[in-house]
Order: sequence, then C-alpha cells, then structure tokens
Amino acid sequence: MWTPTEEEKYGVVICSFRGSVPQGLVLEIGETVQILEKCEGWYRGVSTKKPNIKGIFPANYIHLKKAIVSNRGQYETVVPLEDSVVTEVTATLQEWASLWKQLYVKHKVDLFYKLRHVMNELIDLRRQLLSGHLTQDQVREVKRHITVRLDWGNEHLGLDLVPRKDFEVVDSDQISVSDLYKMHLSSRQSVQQSTSQVDTMRPRHGETCRMPVPHHFFLSLKSFTYNTIGEDSDVFFSLYDMREGKQISERFLVRLNKNGGPRNPEKIERMCALFTDLSSKDMKRDLYIVAHVIRIGRMLLNDSKKGPAHLHYRRPYGCAVLSILDVLQSLTELKEEKDFVLKVYTCNNESEWAQIHENIIRKSSAKYSAPSASHGLIISLQLLRGDMEQIRRENPIIFNRGLAITRKLGFPDVIMPGDIRNDLYLTLEKGDFERGGKSVQKNIEVTMYVLYADGEILKDCISLGSGEPNRSSYHSFVLYHSNSPRWGEIIKLPIPIDRFRGSHLRFEFRHCSTKDKGEKKLFGFAFSPLMRDDGTTLSDDIHELYVYKCDENSTFNNHALYLGLPCCKEDYNGCPNIPSSLIFQRSTKESFSISTQLSSTKLTQNVDLLALLKWKAFPDRIMDILGRLRHVSGEEIVKFLQDILDTLFVILDENTEKYGLLVFQSLVFIINLLRDIKYFHFRPVMDTYIQKHFAGALAYKELIRCLKWYMDCSAELIRQDHIQEAMRALEYLFKFIVQSRILYSRATCGMEEEQFRSSIQELFQSIRFVLSLDSRNSETLLFTQAALLNSFPTIFDELLQMFTVQEVAEFVRGTLGSMPSTVHIGQSMDVVKLQSIARTVDSRLFSFSESRRILLPVVLHHIHLHLRQQKELLICSGILGSIFSIVKTSSLEADVIEEVEMMVESLLDVLLQTLLTIMSKSHAQEAGEYVSCLLSLLRQMCDTHYQHLLDNFQSKDELKEFLLKIFCVFRNLMKMSVFPRDWMVMRLLTSNIIVTTVQYLSSALHKNFTETDFDFKVWNSYFSLAVLFINQPSLQLEIITSAKKKKILDKYGDMRVMMAYELFSMWQNLGEHKIHFIPGMIGPFLGVTLVPQPEVRNIMIPIFHDMMDWEQRKNGNFKQVEAELIDKLDSMVSEGRGDESYRELFGLLLLEKVEQETWRETGISFVTSVTRLMERLLDYRDCMKGEETENKKIGCTVNLMNFYKSEINKEEMYIRYIHKLCDMHLQAENYTEAAFTLLLYCELLQWEDRPLREFLHYPSQTEWQRKEGLCRKIIHYFNKGKSWEFGIPLCRELACQYESLYDYQSLSWIRKMEASYYDNIMEQQRLEPEFFRVGFYGRKFPFFLRNKEYVCRGHDYERLEAFQQRMLSEFPQAIAMQHPNHPDDAILQCDAQYLQIYAVTPIPDYVDVLQMDRVPDRVKSFYRVNNVRKFRYDRPFHKGPKDKENEFKSLWIERTTLTLTHSLPGISRWFEVERRELVEVSPLENAIQVVENKNQELRALISQYQHKQVHGNINLLSMCLNGVIDAAVNGGIARYQEAFFDKDYIVKHPGDAEKITQLKELMQEQVHVLGVGLAVHEKFVHPEMRPLHKKLIDQFQMMRASLYHEFPSLDKLSPACSGSSTPRGNILASHSPMSPESIKMTHRHSPMNLMGTGRHSSSSLSSHASSEAGNMVMLGDSSMGEAPEDLYHHMQLAYPNPRYQGSVTNVSVLSSTQASPSSSSLSSTHSAPSQMITSAPSSARDKYRHAREMMLLLPTHRDRPSSAMYPAAILENGQLPNFQRALFQQVVGACKPCSDPNLSVAEKAVPAAPSSWSLDSGAREAQPFLSAQVGHILAPPVPPRSLLHGHYSLHFDAFHHPLGDTPPALPARTLRKSPLHPIPASPTSPQSGLDGSNSTLSGSASSGVSSLSESNFGHSSEAPPRTDTMDSMPSQAWNADEDLEPPYLPVHYSLSESAVLDSIKAQPCRSHSAPGCVIPQDPMDPPALPPKPYHPRLPALEHDEGVLLREEADRPRGLHRKASLPPGSIKEEQARMAWEHGRGEQ
Repeated sequence: MWTPTEEEKYGVVICSFRGSVPQGLVLEIGETVQILEKCEGWYRGVSTKKPNIKGIFPANYIHLKKAIVSNRGQYETVVPLEDSVVTEVTATLQEWASLWKQLYVKHKVDLFYKLRHVMNELIDLRRQLLSGHLTQDQVREVKRHITVRLDWGNEHLGLDLVPRKDFEVVDSDQISVSDLYKMHLSSRQSVQQSTSQVDTMRPRHGETCRMPVPHHFFLSLKSFTYNTIGEDSDVFFSLYDMREGKQISERFLVRLNKNGGPRNPEKIERMCALFTDLSSKDMKRDLYIVAHVIRIGRMLLNDSKKGPAHLHYRRPYGCAVLSILDVLQSLTELKEEKDFVLKVYTCNNESEWAQIHENIIRKSSAKYSAPSASHGLIISLQLLRGDMEQIRRENPIIFNRGLAITRKLGFPDVIMPGDIRNDLYLTLEKGDFERGGKSVQKNIEVTMYVLYADGEILKDCISLGSGEPNRSSYHSFVLYHSNSPRWGEIIKLPIPIDRFRGSHLRFEFRHCSTKDKGEKKLFGFAFSPLMRDDGTTLSDDIHELYVYKCDENSTFNNHALYLGLPCCKEDYNGCPNIPSSLIFQRSTKESFSISTQLSSTKLTQNVDLLALLKWKAFPDRIMDILGRLRHVSGEEIVKFLQDILDTLFVILDENTEKYGLLVFQSLVFIINLLRDIKYFHFRPVMDTYIQKHFAGALAYKELIRCLKWYMDCSAELIRQDHIQEAMRALEYLFKFIVQSRILYSRATCGMEEEQFRSSIQELFQSIRFVLSLDSRNSETLLFTQAALLNSFPTIFDELLQMFTVQEVAEFVRGTLGSMPSTVHIGQSMDVVKLQSIARTVDSRLFSFSESRRILLPVVLHHIHLHLRQQKELLICSGILGSIFSIVKTSSLEADVIEEVEMMVESLLDVLLQTLLTIMSKSHAQEAGEYVSCLLSLLRQMCDTHYQHLLDNFQSKDELKEFLLKIFCVFRNLMKMSVFPRDWMVMRLLTSNIIVTTVQYLSSALHKNFTETDFDFKVWNSYFSLAVLFINQPSLQLEIITSAKKKKILDKYGDMRVMMAYELFSMWQNLGEHKIHFIPGMIGPFLGVTLVPQPEVRNIMIPIFHDMMDWEQRKNGNFKQVEAELIDKLDSMVSEGRGDESYRELFGLLLLEKVEQETWRETGISFVTSVTRLMERLLDYRDCMKGEETENKKIGCTVNLMNFYKSEINKEEMYIRYIHKLCDMHLQAENYTEAAFTLLLYCELLQWEDRPLREFLHYPSQTEWQRKEGLCRKIIHYFNKGKSWEFGIPLCRELACQYESLYDYQSLSWIRKMEASYYDNIMEQQRLEPEFFRVGFYGRKFPFFLRNKEYVCRGHDYERLEAFQQRMLSEFPQAIAMQHPNHPDDAILQCDAQYLQIYAVTPIPDYVDVLQMDRVPDRVKSFYRVNNVRKFRYDRPFHKGPKDKENEFKSLWIERTTLTLTHSLPGISRWFEVERRELVEVSPLENAIQVVENKNQELRALISQYQHKQVHGNINLLSMCLNGVIDAAVNGGIARYQEAFFDKDYIVKHPGDAEKITQLKELMQEQVHVLGVGLAVHEKFVHPEMRPLHKKLIDQFQMMRASLYHEFPSLDKLSPACSGSSTPRGNILASHSPMSPESIKMTHRHSPMNLMGTGRHSSSSLSSHASSEAGNMVMLGDSSMGEAPEDLYHHMQLAYPNPRYQGSVTNVSVLSSTQASPSSSSLSSTHSAPSQMITSAPSSARDKYRHAREMMLLLPTHRDRPSSAMYPAAILENGQLPNFQRALFQQVVGACKPCSDPNLSVAEKAVPAAPSSWSLDSGAREAQPFLSAQVGHILAPPVPPRSLLHGHYSLHFDAFHHPLGDTPPALPARTLRKSPLHPIPASPTSPQSGLDGSNSTLSGSASSGVSSLSESNFGHSSEAPPRTDTMDSMPSQAWNADEDLEPPYLPVHYSLSESAVLDSIKAQPCRSHSAPGCVIPQDPMDPPALPPKPYHPRLPALEHDEGVLLREEADRPRGLHRKASLPPGSIKEEQARMAWEHGRGEQ
C-alpha cells in the first residue's frame, strides 16, 4: 500500500538505478529526488532534473536529507535544509563538470588542470562544512575559501558573477538595487584579488580604517653543527637594527650540550621562538637576526692548564648574523618554514666582543675569524601575519612545540587594553676597574641580584632570555685579561608590581683567577634602586654607578649599610654630606655603567603624571600640573587612563569656576589622543569607564558651558586650534555630558530637566551659529566648521538616550538646514558637508521612519543642489544608495510610499539629467552608481507614484522632455553595457525594471501624443527603446543552459515577449500616424522579428503587412517597404540572424494577411520574392560561415548576385556582391573569373564625367575615373589568368578613350600592353582545361544547386577522377550516381544528396578561326576552349541484332549536346545547363568521321615535314605512318569494308549509298596520303632507319593489295612505294589535296572533327591513363582478357607511391564496359625486323641529354580527349564483347565516348605492358618523351593476324639523333615571377608537362604507340601493351607473369638533372625478352624524374633546321606552365621513341 511520506521528503541518490522494474525511475548517482510516497522498501517520487516524470526506486538507494516542505499536498515544494553555501557548491560543481570536459576538447589544458584542482578543493571544503565539526570561526574561514574558489572558477569559465553577503548568495528581491550593485562590485574585487574575501558591503562613511597588521617571525633552531667547541654552550638569538645600532627584541636562549644537542632532553625538536609585534615600519628596517654563542667551560678553550676543570665560566665564543631583508621576499611568497644556515664567526680580540655582530655585518674581517664552510647554525624561519589570537588559531602546531614568546623591547604600535606588562630591561654596558697591583689585567665576572626593601633576594626575577626559566642571580660572561670590559648583554627583570617599590639591584665584581685553585675573588660592588624618591621609576637612560670596594669577608647582610650611600653621581648631588667613616669606601677611579628600559603598563617614569595623580599633595600647583598634562607621552596617559580621568573630574568638582576650563581642555586632549591609531583600541576602555566608573554627576553643566563658550568664541578668535580640538572631541564630550546628566537625574529623581533641555537647545543654537558663518575668507574658521561637521553625526546616539527620535531629528534638521547652500561655499566644504549628511543617513537615527519624515527633505534638498551643478557625484550616489537601502528594508511600512513620493519629486528628473551627462562622458563607475540609484527609485515606485508623477507635469512639453530623457537613459543603459557581461543578476533585474516602467509610461505616451498632438520624436524614441530591449544579449535565453533558463523564466518570464506585446499594442494605437515610421522602423522591427523566439515573431511579423497596407493607401504601392526590407534583410541575415523556420513563418504569416487585400497580387509577389531572397541569403550565410569550399561559396554568391540583379533589381546590393565574388575568385586564384566578375560593374558605368559618391573601397571620383580604374584592374586580372584575348578589346577601348583625350602617355602604355599580350599569345604556353558535367539531385542540396545540372571548367591538370573526388569532398554527404541516365522523381524529391558527374567535350563557337589554314595552333587552341557555351558527350549503343562477327554494323553513337546559360569562362567556373539536345550517329557516319580525322592528321604532319617545320628528326612521321599502315594491314579498315561495302548492307540501306561512296573516297584518299608520306619519309629517313622504311613499303603494298578489289585505281603504286626517288615537288603535284593550303580544318563539333587539332588540355600534361580522368581509350589488345581487378593490380605495381596511384602513364582509363567503333584497328604497331637494332654512338647519352633539354623548350599540341558515358550492361561474363576487342585496336577520336563515372578506379585502370627497352635505366629516363606525340593515324581496316613470337629488345640510345654539346639557353623568367620556383613533379602540377607544336600529332587518344601522353615528360612511364587483335593474346598472358613486375621505387624529385643523368650513365644497358611480351623490370630502377625548370643554353646547330632554334636560344623566354622545346628536336625524338615503343612491344 503506497502511503504519502511525512518526513522522508528529500534525498540524494547514492547508487545509480537503471529503472529495470515497471514504472521504474532511472536515476544517476548524485541526483536529488523529491519523495512523494513509500511502500515496503520502495519510494515513489520525481528527480529534480526531470520533475515531470514520476516513478519508483529502491529506498536503500537514497540518502535522506532534512528539508522544509511548504504547501503540502499535490503541489508541495521541498527545499533542502542545508547551508546555502553547500547547496551552491553542489549546483556549481554540477554546472562546471560539463564545461570542464569541454576545456580538454578545446585544448585549454592549463585551465583544465587548474579547474580540476579547484574542484577537488571545493569537494573537500564542502565535506568539511557538512561534517559539522568546525567552530564558528573555522566555518567562516571555510566559507571564505569556498566563495573565493567559486568566484574564481565562474570568472575563468565565463559564467555569471554571483553577488554575496556574508558568503551567502543574496536574493535580489530582498535588497535595493544600489546594494546589489555594491555587492557585485565587491564580488568582482574578491575575484580579482582571489586572496581574501573583502567585506561585501563598502565601509560606511565615517568608519575608521583597519588596525595595522602585526608581523611575527617564527624561528626554530634545527641544529648546531659547529662541533669544535666540545663544551656546553648558550646561543642567544635577537633582532638587531643595524641602522640605529641597537637590539629591538628580547633574547631567545637555547642551551646546548657539548654535542650540539639541547641540554634539556625535553627540548629536542622544540627549540623555537616567536619574535612578536613587528610593525610594517619594522619590516622595512635594516633588521638582522643575530646569534651570540657563549661557551660554558674553562677560561681558555685549548689550554687545559688555565683554571681547574670543575670551575666553569661563561666565555664568549662566536657570532652569526642573517639579514632579514635578504630573505623577506622568499618568506613572504613561501608562507611556510624555510631553512637557512648561519656561519658562526669567532672573535679575534675579546675586547671587540660587544661589537662583533656589527663587524660581521660591516664585513670588517680583520676583527673576526671565518669558520670552515661545513659548520654553523641551521635555523628555519617563517613569517606570520595577524594578531596573536589569529596566529594561535591558524597555526596550532607551532604553539604545541613549547614556543618561546620573544617580545619586542618597548610597546608595539597598538597597545591593547588588556595587555598588562611590567618588564625592566637592563643592559650591562661596561666597566672600568683598577689593575690592583697585578702584573696582568683581571678576568672580571659580574654577579647581579634583585633585593627587596627588607634585604631579601627576590626569587626568579632575572631572565637571561625567553625559552629558559627565570633565575635569582645573574653571572656575566668573563672577558679574559680585561680591566675595561664591554659586555652589552641585555637582561630582563620581570619584577612583580607590588615588589617594585623599595627594591634595588646589587652588582658584585669578582676576579676569576686562572691558577690552580681558580677562586673568584670579590673586589667591589655597585647598586641601584629601581624607584626614585619622588615615586618615578628609573629613567630609560645609561646610569653610571659608583663602585665601592669590598672583599670576600665583607657582609651584605645589613643592606641598609650601603643603601644610604649615593649609588651614582645624581644621587651624590642630592646628599653631599655623607660621612666617610662607613664600612664601604667608594673607588673613585672605578666605574660601572648600566642602561635601563622600562616596558610597563603600571609604572611611570613621568614626574608630571605622578604629580597629577598626587595633586592633593600640591594643591597650589594644580593649575600648573593640569597645564603640563599635554606634555606627558601618550603611552603613559593610556596606561593610567582611568586614574587620570578620575583625578580630572575630582578636580572639577573641587572648584568648577577655577579649574573648569583647564579640566575641559585636559579632557579634550585625552579624548583626541584616543583618536590616534596607536591608541585607537583604548576607546573601549574609555567607553567602559564612562558606563561603569564615571561618577561626575555635576560635570555636564560645566562641560556644556565650556563647549558653548568655545562655539561662541569661534567667530572672533584668529587662532582656533583649541576650538577645533574641542569640535573633534564632540562625540566623547557628549557621552560624558549625557552620562553625567543620567547620573544626576538618577540621584535627584529628574530635577532640573528643563534647564538641561534648554542648555542643550542653546548649545545647538551655537552649533548652528558656527555653521552659518561665512568661512570663505577665513581658513581657520573653515577648519573649525569642518571639524564640527565631521563630529556632528556621532552625537545622535547619545542624544537619543535623553530625547525622543522626533526631537533629535529636529535638532539635526535645524543644524543641517543652517549650512549655507553649495553656491556660497568652497568645494572642500562641499565634501565635508556631504560626508556629514552621508554619516547622518548611515546613523541609527535615520533608520526610524519618524526621523526620516523630518530629515529626508533637507537631505534631498542638498543632494538635489549638488546634482544640479554636477558636483561631488560619487558622495551623492553613496548617500542615495544608503537611503534606498534603508527604504527597501523597511518597505512593509506605509511611510515608505510617502518617502518615495518625496524622492520622486525631488530626484527623478535630476537623476535622469545627471545620468545623461555622465553617460556622455563615459564614466563607468559613476554611471553604475547612478544607474543603480535610478533603478532603485523606479523599483520602489508603484501605480500611485507614476500617477502623481504624470499628473504633476504642467504641460505636454514637460512630459515630452521627461519621456525623452528616460527613454534615452534606458537606451544608453542597453547600448553602453554599464554592467559587465557576467553581472547577469543585475542585468536581468535592470531589464525587469525597465519593462515595468515602460508599461506605465506607454499609456501616458498614447494618451498625450497620439491624436492631434502626435510627436514623432517621442514615439521614435519609444520604438527604438523597445527594439533595443528585445535584442539585448542578456535576454537571449536560447543560448544559455536549460537550468539557468528555467530559473530566469520562473522569476521574470520571457521579458522579450512582454515588450513585444507592448510594442505591438502601441503600434496599433498609432493609427494613421504609422506612415511616419515607414520606412524608418522597418529595419529595427525586422531585427526584432529575427530574434529566435517564436512568440515574438508571431507578434511582430504582421506589422510588416500593416506597413505595406499603409504605404499602399498613401502612395498606391509599397516600394519603400520593399526596398528597406530587402536592404536590411541582407545585412541582418549575413550577421548571422534568422533561420529556415523564420523564412517559413515570415512567408506564411504575411501571405495569410496579404490574401485578404485588394493588392494581393503585388503583395504575394513581394512576399514570395522576399522569402526566396531569404532562402538564398541563408544559403549564402551557411556557406560563408561554414568550412565550405571556395566552389560552394562562389556558386552561392553568384546565385544571390543574379537574384539581386534579375529578380529584385537592387543595383547597389548587386554591385556589393560583385565585389564579394571578385574577392573570392582572387582568393582562389581564378583570375579570369575575377576579371569577368568585375567587368559586370564596369559595364554599368559610362565614359562620362558624372561625379560618383564614395562607395565600398572607391573614393569620391568621376564615373570616367572609376571606369578607367576598373578597366585597368580587369586587364591586369585577364593577364594573370592568361586570357589575353579577353584583355585586348579592353585595351582597345581604353586606347580609344586616351586618344580622344590626347593622353598620349597613357595611350603609349596601353598600346604596349596590347602588343605584349599578342606576344604572350604566341609565345607563352597555356593549358586547355577539362570540362565536366555535374548533376545535383536531392532536396538536401543548397537551394541554388538543388535538382540542377552544371558544366564546370576544371582546374589545370584536373582529370575526371580528381574532379569527382573534389566534388565528393565538397559535399561529403553526397552519393555518387553510377549511371548516366536522368534521375527519376524519387531521387529528385528525396532528403539526400546525389551527384552525377562525367566529362564533356566543348563545341567551340569560333569555327571560322579553327578552319583557317595558316592560323597558328596556339591561337586556335584558345578558341577551342574559350567562349564555349555548348558541350557534348557520346554514348555507344547497339540498335537491332548484334553481329557477332562484326559488331560495327549495329553500333550507334548517342550524342548529347548541352547548352549553358552563359559561356565559359565567365563570372564562375561553372554554369547551369539551359538546354540539352540528343542525336544518334549511325555506324557508317561514325566510320566516315574516324577515317576523315585520321587523314587530316596525316596531311598536317606530312605538310610540316614538307615545309621543314619539323627539323631533323623523322621519328614522329615514322611512328605515324607505321601506326596507320600496320593497323590497316592488321584489320581496322577491313572491318569497315566488311560492314559497309557488303552487298547485303547496300541493299538494306539504299539511302546510305552517298555515304558509302564518301567512305570509299576517304579510304582512297588515305592511300594517296600514305604514299606522299612514305615519299617524304624516304627523303628524310636516317640510314640506320632504312630497314624500317623498307618494312613500311612492304606493309603499304599489303594494305594496297587488300583494298585493290574495292579500289582498282589503287593499282598504280605511289612513287614512294615503288622505291624511286621522286622529287618532293612531283609527289606534291600528284597529290594536290595534300598541300597545306588545301587542308581545311574541320570544325570541332562536326562529325568530321579532326583528332589532330592539337589542343592543350591540362590533362595532356598528366597521364592519359590517369584514373582521374576516364575519358580516353589507349588500351592495347594484349590487356583485353584481363579482369579489372588484375588491371588495377598492375597499375598499383607500376605506381606504388600513393600520391601518384591512378596516374599511370601510357594507359588510358576505359572500363571494360566501354568501347568505341571508331579507331583502334586503324592504327597498330608492327614488328620491325631484328636487323634494325643497332648500337648507339659513343656520345649517345650526352646527345640524349641535349635532345631532352631541347624537347623541354618546344611546345607540343594534342587534341583534347573525348568523353562519354557507357552503360554498365555491355559487359559480358567479365569479358569484353568482341566488338570491343576490335575497338581497342583503334584510336578513340574526338567523336568517341570513353568515360564512365559508374566505374571504380580498378575497373578503369589498365596497366602498361612493360616493353623490353623499358628495362634499361637510361631508356626509362627517356620514356617520358615518348608519350606525347604518338598515334592519331587512321588507316583502312585489314584482317587481323596473330602476334609475332620473336620480340626484340631495343635500346633507346640507339635512336638518339646527334646534336651539338652546347647547353641550351636559360629561360628569362619563370611562372609567377618567382626566380627560383621549382617545377612540381606532381601529375597535376602546373609546370611538369611539355608542349609540342605539331597539331596533327598530339595524341589525345589512340592505341598502341599513340598511347603515350605528353604528361609523361614529367613522370616515369612504361610502354603500353601491343595493340593487335584480341584473338592473338590469351587472357592469361598477364596473370601468368604478374609477379615479374616489381613496384617502382618512390620518386625522388629533389635530384638535380645532372644527378639524374649521372644515374643514367652509371647503369648498364641491358636487353631482355620475355615470353608473352611481358618483360620483367629491374627492381632497382628508379622512376623517371621530372625536368628541371631551368635549362642551359642551346647550341648553334650546323643544319639549316637550326636557325629557328638559334633564334629561340638568343631570346630569353618565360617558362609558363610547360617548358617549350625547339620544334625540330622534339618531333624527331618523339617520333623515334614512338617507333621504338612499337618495336619494343614486338
């Protein structure tokens, strides 16, 4: 049965509970629970963390705590009954825990560890508090430590400051705002000090400053290691002041045995002392700790004969010193004991013993001996601060060690009343004694006794030092053989006070013989009484005593015998007639000196004081005695305070008339003495005396009379010192007066009451008289008034004993009212007057409401005057703070309403004015004080106060002024942040008061300023305030912790919502005046709606509809609202405000309102465009603030910029975003795009002189100037982006302007610039970029990308794979689509991101330029890839039944053309696709394109050789011819014949007859072209290459024979083939189509596209086989049977370096699913006979080097790769279909697709077949040169044939063409003007590629030999596999020898070229062959290295072909992106290498 709990209400979880039972409540250890019910060991309740979830939990898991339950029942609240500090620590530690972990995550390790330490300390301190074992003082101390640590942690974690009072958190509701402000200040100070918690309240005015803190030295002797003595010793420690040359403390004595241990075994580890009562002044003195060591033993230490062993003497031994100043710093910081070693120095001369410590300090080393280093005194020191009670409390362990308290000589700075002391310090100074007939001087010992009057020796009245018990006699140490000893030994005589009078000291002098007997012989004595005859004590001075002779037989039994003798010279003068017949005779030549110092609270040495106390003995001297009291020292007076006061009042009673004034003056003197800080603590003694011992019942009359007389005299007297002293003593004078009157009244039953009252009133009249005097001309009077005002508030409490509160208040009001106003007195008096008022307010009198009613008006009057004149603001604020504090604490009383009313009338207006003035000067401290005062006042005001306030304004102008002031103050309060960020309590309270006040004032505003009296200024001020209020950072609850948020909401609610409702209702009240706030308030209101509080948004968004409506009514449109809203929205959203939910709510609410309006169309259009703008702005902001990539940011900015231009036509915003976009492009180094972006702004400007204002970073200037500046900047960016063609029109435009203005200087400059651009176009190398189509599908993409497709211009060297990786890294959530098909609706609408990426080919617009004959390829190259708006990609597919024998018959091409919104390049690197078109290309048309392209390529190459454009080297032509003829012989064109010349095909396709004829003509043309090519080849071929030529002739005949039946006209052999040496002219004549003039370049995107149009794509510089760009086919058929995984494996073997994986050279990426019908069988390598292999000349390697260098200087060209997508379905059982095997024998032309993003790298990558020559190291270095210009040659198909089995290995050096040995020229400058910029070796780096000038041979895609790309010039490469038909190569061929191919070693790019060449030379040349055309590589061979950026000068060539090269060498050229090569060398080298490559494969 569940029963409600009675006692068990609150508990803490001590073990986590998982809630594993039904209704179980999950609890974590440390959580607190509120218990509701219980049942058999289970509780039911809630966790305080989640109060809404109830559940059950085991009772034994809970530790119960006491709690207070209020409102018992269903809604009861439970508060734990524990110390509030403990509760705070618990809550704070929980809050810190999560933040603490975050510190570690954010790498704030230092704070992390500090905070952990503090948290552990707090846990420990909390445990101590909870233990309940602490005393009250300890609890207070623990709480102090806790609060300091809590504040420290909160400060460092950025949490709120907690205001506290007495260590406990204050409730802001219980105290005034002023007090809360002061508490915040004091908490802040305690945090900053972090040492001790200062009082949470500032000291009240008039409170005295604290006592000076005494210092104490704790000294402990650890050991004395000076073991050479071997006798007992005494060590005396004391403090010595070197500057004054005197000891300032008693001595601390340690008695040691001969082993250095304590003589008393109980003293072990307890030899310690505390030197007490050192003042701060003492700590600054030159203090030393001095240790004197006295040994006790034989006379002479090392002479055993001197004196008997049993007699021990005290003998001086040594001394040690330690400077306190030297160690003070370390002691202060350490706060614990620290050890020091004191060296003990021995004295050389005993007569110097008294000064040994001084000599050591002065380092007079001649007078003492240095000790050995290893011995000395080891002491520990510790510095302690505070009074003795505090020291005992804080260091109990020290006091448990038998501590010796060692006092200061004399009194400390502060004498405590209870400190009873009676010590006489006697110093044995010196003696002078006769030799007495001895041959040597005496060894004198002095013995001293203290004797009482009766001759008894007083026991235990002599102390040698603290730490040892007192004794009855004293024996001095003995100085050896000294008749004039100097001792300087201090002895303390603690004689009881009752024995002091009559006691005397006796000194006996003995000579200590060192003979055998060793007796001590008495030879004289001296004595001194302790008190004089007049009753005064022995004075503090040196006393020279007479020495009287005596001997051992003399008796001192009868001390009267010598006491009658004079003891010293003064005594002798007093009694000259002494008989000479006495027993003791004075020795006139001998003397003995002592000095004394009395420290006694009971005895006096002052004659005047003694005379006063014994005044009755001298009645006639009373006047004199009273007058001399002033000269008595303060110490003496306070010691005898009670006796003196008694005496004075007795004298007063004796004769009032005669002695009254003198007694009054004496009393004033004593009272003022107690005001001294030294005697301040005697005030309680005085208070006690007045209360308990004072008996002068009649004294009041005389005191009042004297005081009044003094007051009345003040107007006349010039010297007023005594009057001022009396004013200062006013407090105690009144205490005496009142107490006297009480005594009198008590004795007489209240007689003479009226006389007393009237005398007091008269006295107050005199006080008012003094204060009313004009003191401006009298400084003395001014001081008198100041003294009176200072003392005046102290008398209130005394008066309250005799008068009622009202009466005293009237006295005070009259007095304060008598003070002249601030206008008539000086500033210093102002301060005193205000201080007096402040202390009045702080007094007990003011706490009574009756007195406040009387006093408040006069106090407020004075404050009002000062505030009006802005004087003494801080004091005034203090007074006001005190008033508010008092009023707040008594706020339950009805009188408060009246008091607040008074303050509102007097202060509110002037407070506002003062605050405005202070805020304008930014005085934070004063502003804080006055803000707290204003808030206190406003908080106290209630409805009636506001009603009276508003009713009291005489006119609306006054009300308006008031409202403007208070609104302005509130606004400043929020803008200036008067209270620091972490004063959250203060800030929230401030906001609460403001919102309450505004609610009261808004009704007055509405009532008075709405209709006819509308006032824009007041309303505007109100709205601005409300907006600022809602936007306050302290009110944004969304960013704070949930616990804190709940606390705020519970206490104040969401004040933003309150203010928003107020604001909305006031807006509605405006009516037709709303139009005045359009558009001014749109921005501020928009800011309010952007606050992330749904309710505020719901309230405020409809206001915009209201604004639109009112503007529509007035103007017929709402253009202003529209413009302002858009403008402000942009800036606010970019600042980080607003979110998606705001956008939706904004649209929803406004559309709902607008729907009902007549202007709904325009309204809906506007709202829609604003929400769309918001969508873009939010996207833009998210991109900008996130770690987004440049692409995304640029895309987003373009999107927003276009929106501003096209949709809402905001030109200024458009221009702003133009510049933002430009800056982004510059940051990303997209200079061309930056130029196009800036051009948008330039186009908006005209060449006019219209002045333009300052805008962005542009100064004020004319439109012409701005446009000129922009043009120059744009031209500069085009130059940096190498887009000179775009810059040239701008140069012309500028030139035109300069010419029209006759500005020839600028004209010259711009024309030169234009000319340099033409030069750059022709000379500098530029890369052709790749283009990629990207589709963004899914709703998760930003709005500007969602479900759109774009074409992107790739970066330099960027291939498809790299681009795809980049896009996926930019959109990490995106999924790459694996097919090219258009996505369906499911993908478009899903909440995900899909990316579809493939490469596309540009279709240039400038076809005319590309078709012109003599246009240089560098020029054409630009037009091929710039200003491109159309792109295409191809996809092969089968239509109809597939012919297994010849797949070309059914293979079609699907060609997609994409049209963009803008041309590329433009303002972005990518643009959206506007339109897509799809066409299908038939198999026949495809064949026509392939053959035509190859013919064009051949023609161009042959033409170059005919015109000697290519010098010397014939290799390129050899390779090209070999490729076409070999492919034709081995089956390429033959397949076309089978497919299209077949009768069945012709019958089925009658419409294709014309196209078949065209194909035939092209094949026929190819034979003619090849004939001419062979003729040219024969002319230029090297003798060593003749066998190759012969092979080509033979194969050409076979090719011709295969076509003979189709083309009978071929029967006639071409001259080249017949072997006759026909001149070149004849050949050209017979083949006129071959002349360069007749060659027409086909336009890029036409079906007749040229493969040979040499385009520099960036990919041409990196491998064609890169897996990053799967858009080229270059596979040999030897790799066809291999599975994709195997292919990938080979690629990895070839490129183990991870950075270059996927960049395998010589291999193009084509998936096994891709195929092209277009080329491979047309270009094949054929084996050369073995006899062609010859050895190289001896200098081959050097020549290779120069050839390579020259190749680096020559540009090369190739066509860009064609790109397409293949469906995945073409793969058949892991093998390629037959038609693809054929395809792989063809070069893929510009029309063929070859890229599929579906495929992985593994599927795309095909490894290169290692050729035999690739195994040679030298050859491997040379490999890169093979890659660029291979292939592109098409030939007719011939039937396939098998591979030859005899593969030969060729050495590369065999084919080096001899060149001169002179190094080539260095380039003039490098890319980007950096003189030492190395060429990166990366496949994608800008400088690593090469460039060829032959447009027809740039191998973008071909099989076999043509598969080496230009990129290989920078990288290692391998020869590709042999490209014959599939059938000849079994699929297992690769796998069989897989392991034979070891991985390359990593590339070391830092090697210099010479090192590379040396490595080449060093390695032997080897040839290998391997079965299956797989040759194993040498595992040690390094990969090829990239070329260096600088090359030596080229030689002057001997051939004619060298002319161009010489010109090039003579003119330095910049090296841009690719190094240039001389045209001759590179073509020859590349041709030769390609040929070798073909041979190597065989």
